[in-house]
Amino acid sequence: MSKPLLKFCGVRSFEDYKLVSKSNADYIGFIFAESKRRVDPRSVKEWISNVDFSGKKLVAVFVNPSEVEINQVLKEVPIDVIQFHGNESVEEIKKIRDTFKGAVWKALHHHSNTLEEMEDYQDIVDGFIIDSRLKGQWGGTGVSFDWSAVPKYIMFSRNNNKLCFIAGGVNENNIEKLLTYNPQAIDLSSGIEVDEQKSKDKIQEVEERVLKYVNLSR
Repeated sequence: MSKPLLKFCGVRSFEDYKLVSKSNADYIGFIFAESKRRVDPRSVKEWISNVDFSGKKLVAVFVNPSEVEINQVLKEVPIDVIQFHGNESVEEIKKIRDTFKGAVWKALHHHSNTLEEMEDYQDIVDGFIIDSRLKGQWGGTGVSFDWSAVPKYIMFSRNNNKLCFIAGGVNENNIEKLLTYNPQAIDLSSGIEVDEQKSKDKIQEVEERVLKYVNLSR
C-alpha cells in the first residue's frame, strides 16, 4: 500500500507546534472553535513566523463559523484548507467556497446515513473527515468508530476524486489495525498526546508503525 497522508490536529501551543512542524505529517490542524484545543490566530501567526512548518499544509478547523470568524483567521494565517466540523449546510459552505482559494473539507460523523451525507456535500468539498459520533461533541473525542465501515467511505471518495481522512481515537496502539483497511489519510489529535500536550514519543511511534506497515505490505 502507499503511505497514507497524515494530519496532526489540535495543535494548541508553541511546544506542540514545534514538535508537529518537525514531524512527517502532511497537514497541521489548528482549531478555531470552542474547544479545549482552541487557539488564537495571532498566536499561530507568531508560531509559524518563528519556526518554519517545512512545507506542510495548514488546516483551519471551524464549527458553524460566521464569515467574520473565518476572515479573522485568514487575515492572520496562510491557511491551505478550511475544515468544517459542525452542521454547516451545503449553501453555507458554498458561500465560503466561492471566495476561498484553498481546499475545503467537511467532517461527518460515522452513522447509518453517512454515505448519503457525503453525496450531499460531494460537489462543493475537496475531502471528508469521518469521525466518531459522541453526544455533545463535534470531534476530538479519543473514541474510534467501527472501522469495518472504512472501505465504503474510501471507495466513495476515490470514485469522486475526494480525499478521505479517518479520525477518532487513532493512536499508536491501534493504527496498524486501521492501516489494514488501506485508508487514504489519517487524522490524529488526542492519540498523539500525553497530559493534553503533543508527545514526541507518540508521534514517532505512530510514524514508525505507519512506515513499517507500508513497507511490509509492498
